[in-house]
Amino acid sequence: MVSKPHGGKLIDRTRIGKSLDRLIEESKNMPKININDGRAYDVLNIAYGIYSPLEGFMGYNDYESVIKSMRLENDLPWTIPIILDVDENELKDIKEGDEVSLMHNSEAIAIIRVEEIYSWDKKEYAYYIYKTTSREHPGVNKVYDMKNKLLSGPITLLKNIKEPYESVRLFPKDTRVLFDHLNIKSVAAFQTRNAPHLGHEYVMKAALTFVDGLFINPLLGWKKKGDFTDEVIVDTYKALLTNYFPKDSYIFSILRMEMKYAGPKEAIHHAIVRKNFGATHIIVGRDHAGVGNFYGPYDAWKIFEEFPDLGITPMFIREAFYCKKCNAMANEKICPHSENDRIRISGTQIRNLIMKGERPPEYIMRPEVTDVILSYRTPFY
Repeated sequence: MVSKPHGGKLIDRTRIGKSLDRLIEESKNMPKININDGRAYDVLNIAYGIYSPLEGFMGYNDYESVIKSMRLENDLPWTIPIILDVDENELKDIKEGDEVSLMHNSEAIAIIRVEEIYSWDKKEYAYYIYKTTSREHPGVNKVYDMKNKLLSGPITLLKNIKEPYESVRLFPKDTRVLFDHLNIKSVAAFQTRNAPHLGHEYVMKAALTFVDGLFINPLLGWKKKGDFTDEVIVDTYKALLTNYFPKDSYIFSILRMEMKYAGPKEAIHHAIVRKNFGATHIIVGRDHAGVGNFYGPYDAWKIFEEFPDLGITPMFIREAFYCKKCNAMANEKICPHSENDRIRISGTQIRNLIMKGERPPEYIMRPEVTDVILSYRTPFY
């Protein structure tokens, strides 16, 4: 049976029919706050239950509890604060108790009922969430550029954000119905932010031998310079799945959510989100959600020991490489040969080849995937 939502209930902060029409009309006379793409994605993820049990942006007590104890105030596991940052000048006509229209690209997409307005210490946040205060970390750098006040309260969605990949966007209520329809009782979620190479394929297929199905859920949205673009990620996965995976073995859906590059803590966050989609397992890779040398290669495995009550099972699948003697993808547990016979898959090496217009070897990347990448003039951010 697929997992229960985090906290036991799938949150729904959407409205339909006359209730929605009335709220849209009322929102026109409310104070307004402009939000960027990242916060707009958070609004959608709250509204459709992806961030269950959250019904809105976090208040001070939850915020403090999450950064310092990795749990909500009610003791439920949670590792990445979901916060709405605002400028002080945006707050001059807003007080606690007010209803405020959240504007994205000049359109009202949600209403927030303001419960708290509070300050935050960005350096403290960086230290607790990222274990570094250095601007060299892309997530920390982004935090320092955020606004100085935080606003909390439940939200109500008024309008979806236009999605170019609507045909491959599913919400938790959709995936849960699909898993049931396909009789998929155990589901391994695969988080990714890259175009797939054979190491990724190996890990997914290794997981698939133990569960009924895969939930392949690439993350689209803000990423660091040098990562693959959204278009490339979607199209390369379509090419891989169509050609190399059994048709009824997976569900593919995008997820609009910013990468934080928070390493271990983001691995837990990714697990909670996929649990809400119905996944019973999550594949946790080497250096999951890491960047540079800020985290140890297996820190994201160790942190799961601190969350026996998470409600989703991590799958720790070892890093894959190509072994010349095995003539296949393998890992250290099943390959007896020396390091000289092993070809490690390097994302940097793949990017360098592609930037020169060269094809990665077929023992590293499927030709159909390479064809898609090379069809784009600029496949990277």
